[in-house]
Amino acid sequence: MEARRLIIIFLFLSFLVSGSQSTTFTFKNNCPYPVWPGVLTGQGSAPSTGFELVSRASSSIVISAPWSGRFWGRTFCSTNSGSFKCLTGDCGSGQVACNGAGAIPPASLVELTLATNGGKDFYDISLVDGYNLPVSIAPQGGSDCSAVSCPANINSVCPSELSFTAPDGQVIGCRSACDKFKDPKYCCTGSYGSPSTCPPTNYSMFFKNQCPQAYSYAYDDKTSTFTCTGSNYLITFCP
Repeated sequence: MEARRLIIIFLFLSFLVSGSQSTTFTFKNNCPYPVWPGVLTGQGSAPSTGFELVSRASSSIVISAPWSGRFWGRTFCSTNSGSFKCLTGDCGSGQVACNGAGAIPPASLVELTLATNGGKDFYDISLVDGYNLPVSIAPQGGSDCSAVSCPANINSVCPSELSFTAPDGQVIGCRSACDKFKDPKYCCTGSYGSPSTCPPTNYSMFFKNQCPQAYSYAYDDKTSTFTCTGSNYLITFCP
């Protein structure tokens, strides 16, 4: 009886493993400079939390569903006194791996929720935390899918009051109004914490005009959330 019970447990565990759904994410760097992708997991687990991607290079990771999280690109990174640091998108870990830390704004974000059992994946590009470089996400296969892109060079047209600059004065990011001014009307917090009380502002409309498919502020759902079933994904920096 004990041997029979062990066989049943083994078969059940084997079914769970074989029935798990995995998704391949391929990262491609079309920028003329290195990018260090960061990975932050909300639900589930990922095999990497950060790595280097030199110009024109590609790299892939495989993630099992269910999973939710975000990807972003870190730029102008270097190691000083043994500590790894980036001027944009830094996660503050002091290492190439972010180890569970998210991006410090401004950063262009790719956000995803992977479904199980043939359900729909949800994904978006978010500029709610500002912008640091162009990015796109394109389903590879699957059904009822759409590619999403923010290809604009927003840094070149960023309002001066939102400009995020390097020590040499070069504009390397564009901050969100929430991050810059800490005002509830831009952050959709407090008495502005609902769609009816937090409409688009001139600043969020600036981002929306530059990248119509991307989230421009907290309640920009209708034109910014996309779905797909049974796909892998290509994430491109500088598409």
